[in-house]
Amino acid sequence: MSYDANILRRATLRLEQERRVRREETERRWRAACAQVPRLAELDRRIQGTMAGLVAATLRQGGDPVEAVRAVREENQGLRRERAVLLEAMGLPEDALDDKPACPLCRDTGWQGAKMCQCLKALCAQEQIKELSKLLSLGDQSFDTFRMDYYSQAAYSSRGTSPRSNMELVYDVCLNYATKFGRFGIKNLFLSGAPGLGKTFLSACIARTVSENGFSVVYDTAGNIFTQFEARKFLRDRPDGLEARDETRRYLGCDLLILDDLGSELTTQFTQSALYELVNARLVSGKRTVISSNLSMEEVAQRYAPQIASRLEGEYHILYFFGDDIRILKKNRL
Repeated sequence: MSYDANILRRATLRLEQERRVRREETERRWRAACAQVPRLAELDRRIQGTMAGLVAATLRQGGDPVEAVRAVREENQGLRRERAVLLEAMGLPEDALDDKPACPLCRDTGWQGAKMCQCLKALCAQEQIKELSKLLSLGDQSFDTFRMDYYSQAAYSSRGTSPRSNMELVYDVCLNYATKFGRFGIKNLFLSGAPGLGKTFLSACIARTVSENGFSVVYDTAGNIFTQFEARKFLRDRPDGLEARDETRRYLGCDLLILDDLGSELTTQFTQSALYELVNARLVSGKRTVISSNLSMEEVAQRYAPQIASRLEGEYHILYFFGDDIRILKKNRL
């Protein structure tokens, strides 16, 4: 998985800031303790004397290095015992003044060798949620808060089932897709239906859950995405073009791309080309994608090139949304 460079930078800065705050707090406690018991400062100075330096001094005098190591170890142990007694008398644990890392796995570096540590992943996920929240209202949008009571239990004759029964199936697929991301049998979703039926809400639920599980997620509207592809091509080396190049890399390289409102953009030969590049590149690289649209798959086939429609229909699991406009229902219940 690969996080956007800006998200990784902000998460790393937070990690460094938290480490700095802990060190400052440890220093504050140490100064307060030493002010109360001055002997602690002397003990710490002696404990921090390096064994290597003492052994080297012993060797220069022709002593036995093994004996020197033993002597230094015993001295340090004695100093630490005295320190522990003084701290205990102050009602503090033995390690109260030690600079302990919050993460013992990476010692607050964020990395275990070349592998990102879980502590940094968690911060990246939090920063990613903030980024997603700029476009998606993630305040209370989660699978736990999804409400089925907005969907009628009366069967639609044209559908052969009720909106409620249909939405229960849609909900289960989206929930499993998000919680088992990368392990679920379905790789790509196409959410199809009229406005106000919950497509964006469930997209937000998927984005939140997948992001919290440590995967990189990018959400954007079709119009914004195609604008970035256009800027990448026609602005080239200009600042806007370089920024667009980075944005399109995010779209192509993230673990999950959520493309919202496909069909709302002005469809041109260029947007068709950009959509084909996006869909095809992510399929080839095995990246997961969720697309929401007011279009049916039949309308997609009429609007876009056959190569695009074929890939969407063949490689995406289609979830149909139907029922009454939830926005209107909410307004009427006020």
